[in-house]
Amino acid sequence: MYPIARSLLFRLDPETTHGMALNALDALHKVGGIKRVYGEPVSDPVELMGLRFPNRVGLAAGLDKNADHLDALGELGFGFVEVGTVTPKAQPGNPKPRLFRLVGHEAIINRFGFNNKGVEHLVAQVKKRHYNGIVGINIGKNLSTSVEHALNDYLACLNAVHGSADYIAVNISSPNTPGLRTLQFGEQLDALLGPIRAKSRELDAQAGRNVPLLVKIAPDMSEEEVALVAGSIARNELDGVIATNTTVSRDAVSDDPQAQEAGGLSGKPVFEASNTVIRLLRAHLPTLPIIGVGGIDSGEAAKAKMAAGADLVQLYSGLIYQGPALVQQCAKALKQGE
Repeated sequence: MYPIARSLLFRLDPETTHGMALNALDALHKVGGIKRVYGEPVSDPVELMGLRFPNRVGLAAGLDKNADHLDALGELGFGFVEVGTVTPKAQPGNPKPRLFRLVGHEAIINRFGFNNKGVEHLVAQVKKRHYNGIVGINIGKNLSTSVEHALNDYLACLNAVHGSADYIAVNISSPNTPGLRTLQFGEQLDALLGPIRAKSRELDAQAGRNVPLLVKIAPDMSEEEVALVAGSIARNELDGVIATNTTVSRDAVSDDPQAQEAGGLSGKPVFEASNTVIRLLRAHLPTLPIIGVGGIDSGEAAKAKMAAGADLVQLYSGLIYQGPALVQQCAKALKQGE
């Protein structure tokens, strides 16, 4: 059924299609149709970071930036859903068009630029949720905030979302906010993660519960750079890492007419780059929880991500090309792969 729907949807502008698909999913959810179409969620519970995940397959940040579709997406069978990236103040993001399909490569380029309705809106939406899986909130900085003052935005978001999040992910790896990726290395990374970690512990103590703190990193790093990032993660005692965000490399899609569009490339071409970073991280951080994301388009791909060293996986672009049935397919494959 989905290939027919996809052929129709792919005739439209990608960002228009994105909104239409989410609205259609909401409508199906309201009449109780999602479980009738896709079945009951796979039960494959796993304990990680002090949290109990119903299964090991999650939704990556970026698809539901404002938590406006959280219940409908959760009902597809995700063990966890990550919403955001959210910034302290609402912002429109980059000019359109800013989303491009590279169909021959089953890939997507986006340069959204953290378009979102602001942290107050997202928190209000998360508080209304009925979805009983794990909800992560991905936080970032506003475009108008300089890199030198980025910490202020992250702390503002952390303070705002702490009471509603099951875990919090610090996004320092989007290629669509100028200068953001410079925060991934050396003293700048320690200067960012140290105060965020300290504030999160303060909030944990006040709330009487621990909210795991993770960082999301890019795939465009050398072995030496991954080692530096791993060192900072260990020094600042983060609870986990999400590997990886989109890539700025176009090597795998150089023959596509849209390859030179600015933005982050996701989908199948990122699969091996993401796996390489996961393997390196696992070597440096043998016990740290890793959420693997990038190019998962089948149950076998999800198993390969776990074999590289991930503890959980997230989907995004694969959903666009394979359809919502991919969620259950991956969850079943990981359960059977035990």
